[in-house]
Parts: sequence; structure tokens; C-alpha cells
Amino acid sequence: MLDAIRWDTDLIRRYDLAGPRYTSYPTAVQFDGRVGTFDLFHALRESRKALRPLSLYVHVPFCANICYYCACNKVITKDRGRALPYLQRLEQEIQLIACHLDPTQKVEQLHFGGGTPTFLSHDELRQLMAQLRKHFNLLDDDSGDYGIEIDPREADWSTMGLLRELGFNRVSIGLQDLDPAVQRAVNRLQSLEETRAVIDAARTLQFRSINIDLIYGLPRQTPENFARTVDEVINLQPDRLSVFNYAHLPERFMPQRRINVNELPTPAQKLEMLQRTIEQLTAAGYRYIGMDHFALPDDELAIAQEESTLQRNFQGYTTHGHCDLIGLGVSAISQIGDLYCQNSSDLNQYQNSLASAQLATSRGLLCNADDRLRRAVIQQLICHFSLEFAEIEQAFNIDFQGYFTELWPQLQGMAEDGLIELDNDRITILPAGRLLVRSVCMVFDAYLEQQNRQRFSRVI
Repeated sequence: MLDAIRWDTDLIRRYDLAGPRYTSYPTAVQFDGRVGTFDLFHALRESRKALRPLSLYVHVPFCANICYYCACNKVITKDRGRALPYLQRLEQEIQLIACHLDPTQKVEQLHFGGGTPTFLSHDELRQLMAQLRKHFNLLDDDSGDYGIEIDPREADWSTMGLLRELGFNRVSIGLQDLDPAVQRAVNRLQSLEETRAVIDAARTLQFRSINIDLIYGLPRQTPENFARTVDEVINLQPDRLSVFNYAHLPERFMPQRRINVNELPTPAQKLEMLQRTIEQLTAAGYRYIGMDHFALPDDELAIAQEESTLQRNFQGYTTHGHCDLIGLGVSAISQIGDLYCQNSSDLNQYQNSLASAQLATSRGLLCNADDRLRRAVIQQLICHFSLEFAEIEQAFNIDFQGYFTELWPQLQGMAEDGLIELDNDRITILPAGRLLVRSVCMVFDAYLEQQNRQRFSRVI
């Protein structure tokens, strides 16, 4: 079984290090200002020549209320009018990008993230989707994966009906925790009834997939009250679940300074929460996909993992990693061929650049041959828990053991500890190592020793 996990507390404590989540390799920490709009235009031209399919990510940064745990790029405001100038600049960006692509390049995947995308009014959502359809080749037959992040406090039946009408067929619902004491501690009061109403609407309106996000390690959480939240979520029967470890980094994310550190659960309590959650979800029929993600066996992610076609990009696990990813909006990241680039994370800078008819590209990275090789290795390990050396050797014309000879002692140590099975042909991540797949991937990260580990969350 691909989803088999063996819980080994001693192993987890030894390998629970701080490290990247590998939504890309190299990671965004390596981006710098040497990459600009010229590089983006060149990459778009290559995408157009190859007629590669597209994945669009649209960032809507606005939220009406602050959630203290949040590490996303967002703008907190009650003024709904602030969305209008942003949308005007976003439409300019859509036009500037689209004119460098071929009109026949199909948009297989679309995702609205935030912030809170439903901060926008119904008219604004209609206008934004109209612009996307005008300038990109969006599918009309409901065959694409078109998703949107939903805050149930900002959506109702009419909102869900509008989203379905506009072509969305997947929803991702932020929940985090249902315990009122935990919700008060993080300033996110959200009832089970609000959440259930949105899910009921999504099912009635025939959305294809429902994802729920949970976070363990929040203030006032205990293994007992988090287990009750997980039970309630299982009763809602989402197709997918993301169960994230809360990373308390108040020096990087100012809202987290409002969290009382004395109310945070201990590392031992967090481990117990995760262990119980895995047991509950496994008993309910969910499969462990990897990196905090669970899915029902008939979900596309679970099927893709069974068929060895699962991939990973800035949107997490995906079946559309073959697409060129175009990021639109403040702080959005694109991955086009071997180019990564990111828009300015400052709202004013983003809007001012586009007001001057310039794209807001602020930093990025162009992968070299070693980056491409290590990216392929990490992708295989993180998606499939195994790596055939022959596939890498054939694709990159190398001798695997020779190329990575300096890493062999670390890999042998992991094999002796029972994380992996290592032989002359392959690496297999064993059931005891699957929760620690990030730690295995970190062995192949050429940049990690240069980085400040405090920028990253811990593995568990």
C-alpha cells in the first residue's frame, strides 16, 4: 500500500528538522533580483513555441479580518473599495502576459488563492473571470481543474452558485480548528454550521472536489480537542485534507506576535496530535499522499500516486505539473520551463509597476543543469516515496552514485536508521520514513547549508 505509515517516535524526534516544503527546487529562498521581465518574456516565448498547456494562479490578497497564525501575503481591510484599483492592475497584467502566449494554449488548471478570493463582490468576480476568458483559453466543458480558496465566513449559497456558474469545480476550505477557545486565541471564529453550509452547497452544485485545511500546534489546542475537530471533519467527508504543522515564526510574520506562546502545545503534544490524526484519517479510509496531505482512494491525487504520475509545484501536489504555471497578482510565483519568477510582494510596488505598463516581476531564478537534476530526484521522492537510479541516469546522462558520492554516507545512515531502503538501483522510503520525506529530500538540496534554517518550518 502506498499510503502505509509506521509511526516511530524516536525516529521522528531525530529527523524532525527545519527545512523546505519543496513546492519547488530550488526553493523561493534562492530567488534574487537578477531575474526580471526580460527573462519572463523569453520563457513565455518558449512556452508559446512549444504550445505547452497552462496552469493559472491568481492571488487576491484582501481579508476583512486578521487570523493570527497566517503567513500568507495579505492586506487586512474592511474597505471593499480597495479591491477595485488592484483588479484594474491585475487586468493589465493579464493582458501583458497573454499577448506573449498562443491563444490555443489550453488552461488545464486555474486556482484563486489569497487572502480571501471571495472578498471580491459578485460583479468583481464576474469581471475578473471575463478578463481571464477573454485573454486565455479557458476550458468550457468542466474538464479543467478550476479551484478557489473559500472562507465560509465570506461565502453563502449564492456565492457558491456564482462560482460554479463561472466555471469553478473545486473548493478549498480553510477551517484550521473547530474548538471555540482555539478559534478565539487565533482570532478566527468560524462555526461548524457555517462550514457545513458551504460544503452542502458545493455538493448540491456538483463541485468535483472539496478540500479542507486543518492546522495542528495552535494555541490552546490539546490532543483531545483536536481529535474532536478531526472527527467532525471526517463527518463532513471532504475528498482531500491538508493537515499542516503550525510554524511559530513571529520574527517573520507580524500577526503571530499576537499569539501567546505560553498557550502553544508542547512538541510532545503536537506529535500526539499528528499521530492521532493519522490514525483517525486512516481508519476513515483516507490515504496519506505525503507532506501533510490525505485523500480518499478515488481522488485524483491518490490515483495519480498509484499510477506514478503525481507531481508537485507551487500549488502543492498536482496532476498538472506538466503545465507552465503563470502567477498573476501581488507576490504570485510563475514556473515556466526552467524559469521561476515572482511578482513584487508589496501591493503598492505591484500596482505602481503595472500603472507604468511594466510587469511587476521582482526576483526569480533560472535553473541550471544541476538544479534540474536535483529537482527531478526530489520530485520523485516526495511524490512517490521511491527513486529508480536508472531513470535519472538516462534522463541526465550521469552515473547516479558517482554524481552523488558525497551524499552516500548520509543515505547509508538513513538506511541504517530505517528511514529508507538503499541498494545499487534505487532508494525506497520505508513506512517509518514517509512522514519524514522532507528530511530525505533535504540530503539532495545543494543550497541548504547556505541557508538560515530559521526561515523554514519543522518537518513534523
